[in-house]
Amino acid sequence: MKKALTAALLLAFSLGSQAETWRFAIIGDTPYSDRERIELPKMLDAIADHSVEFVVHVGDIKNGQDRCDDALFADRYTLFQSSRVPLVYSLGDNEWTDCHRLSNGAYDPLERLTRLRQLFFAQPRTLGQKNFALERQSTAYPEHIRFRLGPVLFVSLNIPGSRNNRGINEEPSAEYRARNPQVLQWMKEGFALAKREKLAGIAFMFQANPGFSGFAKGLPLPGYGEFLKTLQTETQQFPGQVLVIHGDTHNSRQDHPLNDNQGKVLENFTRVESFGYPIMGWTHAIIDSEAPSLFRFTPNPWTGK
Repeated sequence: MKKALTAALLLAFSLGSQAETWRFAIIGDTPYSDRERIELPKMLDAIADHSVEFVVHVGDIKNGQDRCDDALFADRYTLFQSSRVPLVYSLGDNEWTDCHRLSNGAYDPLERLTRLRQLFFAQPRTLGQKNFALERQSTAYPEHIRFRLGPVLFVSLNIPGSRNNRGINEEPSAEYRARNPQVLQWMKEGFALAKREKLAGIAFMFQANPGFSGFAKGLPLPGYGEFLKTLQTETQQFPGQVLVIHGDTHNSRQDHPLNDNQGKVLENFTRVESFGYPIMGWTHAIIDSEAPSLFRFTPNPWTGK
């Protein structure tokens, strides 16, 4: 039985609980080039100068053609650990599901996933020079974490691009069949906890663009239909604001792409996508307890400093 998130953990990162606003930053799909590898530490420093409580990187820590070598993983781990503010990382397809490509080193994707878990998720804490405790779903899925900032519960999910590692055959891959129920359960538990604690919002962080437009037309992308249907149902039953943060398609934006079964926009649902190569940047997010929408976002393209 999954242990409940304790009151102590819920309060552990509610910094400045009397404050009216809390700040965090969103990045993803970077670094993709030598230039971005040079610029990312500078951008992380600039983000820290904005006094954010944490940074979320929503996956793809390398170009899709780069090798999935241990040396690259170690480089990104060191880079993330150097962040002056806590950094939360969600797994992307470039660093595990696509590692079978010859250009990536022809690795076994599941072996690479195991290595990522061992390196980036060894402890139930964020990365960064400063860090805070996380609750994770299990030792089997340590990348599934959650924590609270102010009136919002943040939940990270392993939902990568490339069809969510479902595979191209009619029969889904064994890995997908094992992981997808855990993803859905962790999401449902998050909604239940947020309702039980009467929180104003819940935010989900993952890499893949799950295809909201196709889902609205009754044509969900392979690997994401069950997730989107569950998200739709839970959002309609949630009294607060629901935020989804993802990357994958390299299109910095903020919109309301989730509808109910009658095609009506669910106004309490917001999607934010990170910047992505070739446009480097970060999104400044503000939780405002007095704003009806709860969240405010400012995109910040990075030109280098």
